[in-house]
Amino acid sequence: MTEYKLTEYSHSSGCGCKIAPDVLEKILQGKYASFNDAHLLVGNDTKDDAAVYDLGNGTALISTVDFFMPIVDDAFSFGQIAAANAISDIYAMGGKPILATAILGWPVSKLPPELAGEVINGAKEKCAEAGIVLAGGHSIDSPEPFFGLSVNGIVKTDQLKKNSGAKLGDLIYITKKIGSGILATALKRKVIAPEHEEELIQGLKKLNTIGTILGTKEYVTALTDVTGFGLLGHLIEMMDGANLSAEINYSAITLMNGVAENASKMIVPDNLYRNWNSYEKKVKLHLPEAFFSLCDPQTNGGLLLTINPTHQSELEDLLKQNGLEEFAKPIGITRSKSEIRVEVK
Repeated sequence: MTEYKLTEYSHSSGCGCKIAPDVLEKILQGKYASFNDAHLLVGNDTKDDAAVYDLGNGTALISTVDFFMPIVDDAFSFGQIAAANAISDIYAMGGKPILATAILGWPVSKLPPELAGEVINGAKEKCAEAGIVLAGGHSIDSPEPFFGLSVNGIVKTDQLKKNSGAKLGDLIYITKKIGSGILATALKRKVIAPEHEEELIQGLKKLNTIGTILGTKEYVTALTDVTGFGLLGHLIEMMDGANLSAEINYSAITLMNGVAENASKMIVPDNLYRNWNSYEKKVKLHLPEAFFSLCDPQTNGGLLLTINPTHQSELEDLLKQNGLEEFAKPIGITRSKSEIRVEVK
């Protein structure tokens, strides 16, 4: 039986497929005014993770869509990862996912339909873990394979979390290791160590379910997830939205095993450099080694959050209770706004 490696059929992978932040900004600068709807709480005029619509009964609907090309070779794992990544946008708004539909592009002349079925099966498994149904979707014949989900969720309107709510002096946390883009590049180039591949896949498949709990905590002032723009890019979005800057302690950030080793060999994704070119004027790096990991495009990365510092112990206890002990420490703090949005020491 022929063994197909999905990463050989796409030019890029995971959230590394995303258009660079500066290019995306140009795309969204439309000259036509959008229809105004008073019930729309969050739309595309902000850089949040999903759209949010007020249902008028103290509850809001969260709606998102996310898809990308294969980041791993195994079809079932690809489906799991793509689903977990899409669902994460609901968690990143403090919400609870309720329903998903699939988006599938498949090169039917190159890859068998049974393999696409395995992608769908992986997504169904991950949706079931999140407590939702994969209820339908849409598919096309495409030159390269891609897959993702459109996901809906709900949240109490007064518990909605945005990426722009940080306050001066807030502590900054992240709930996953970083470096998935670098390790995925090593996988695509067939130079990844087996133990590093296993850690990569396990991290990519992990749901950010803690987001629903964080949504209920008033002391969480801002929330987002780290994906294609890297930790720096998404933190800059948070600081821009809050009119603040941030100071990051690089030694407090946990890297996946093998990230530093591969980066030293220049085994890094192209989008890493495009990310840096988009926001380099807003960043000051005191540590050269931080460049690769902090610009690295993540797929289904951790939740990035800011909290009122008087609740530090409460948050860290919460993280520990939910199996996130190694992330129960701040990686930085918000400062007064300056030309430099993020300083890394």
